[in-house]
Amino acid sequence: MRRYVLRITCQDRPGIVLATAQAIVEAEGNIVESDQFSDPVTGRFCIRTCFDSHGDPAARLAANLAPFDATIGLRPLERRHRMLVMVSRLDHCLTDLLYRRQLGELPADIPLVVSNHPDLEPLAARHGIPFVQLEATPSNREEAGRELAKLIEENEIDDVVLARYMQILSPEVCRRYAGRIINIHHSFLPGFRGAKPYHQAYEHGVKLIGATAHYVTAELDEGPIIAQDVEPVTHATEPEELIAIGRDIERAVLARAVRLHAEDRVVLAGRRTIVFTG
Repeated sequence: MRRYVLRITCQDRPGIVLATAQAIVEAEGNIVESDQFSDPVTGRFCIRTCFDSHGDPAARLAANLAPFDATIGLRPLERRHRMLVMVSRLDHCLTDLLYRRQLGELPADIPLVVSNHPDLEPLAARHGIPFVQLEATPSNREEAGRELAKLIEENEIDDVVLARYMQILSPEVCRRYAGRIINIHHSFLPGFRGAKPYHQAYEHGVKLIGATAHYVTAELDEGPIIAQDVEPVTHATEPEELIAIGRDIERAVLARAVRLHAEDRVVLAGRRTIVFTG
């Protein structure tokens, strides 16, 4: 018997849950966990179900859900997501992900780290993970995108995590891997862009420090949001303290987003995400 995780999204209409349950029963399956949501904004119906099955449920699900024009995601639970992590020079997010992976808290595999700088190669080496330095600048963005796509395909990568990667991905990469690239950044955007955002925040007297994890689109920092968090600060909090608080929030929010994605708990509904937290 195998355990599967199933995600379905389609336009909301009667009969979807019944068709799904019938397909699982016909595949000698038993539902052990289920959550669903009808999104009033997009009119999409989303469901996430875990079930055990003696048979092969894929064909039955495809046949039963064909009338609903549904998008179906089915994964045996033992097949973990393979995630390529991209970094620049800042190490806090990569360090946290690798530590959680080492503890068994991150339900995903990290077979490759890619960076536009050599600085974090020793960190990847300590965890036994291959490291590739990929030159990336605004002037060679398309070429770097082709090299990245080649690495993704050669290493059978499911998802890409931008763990404080400080370059913009090419539009083609964003399109080709839509819904599969996760980014983290401070939540001051669209304000305080560019260098030293925490110093800008200090000068403006902000009272909250936050971070946002989202799926990457060609529209910079405007993709569907997966997870967010904030911490209160005061007028007396110096820029260096703001930066330290920001690092902590970035680590936690990115790890949460990666875990939710790796457990197939995030369903895209237009510009929104439906997140089944369990």
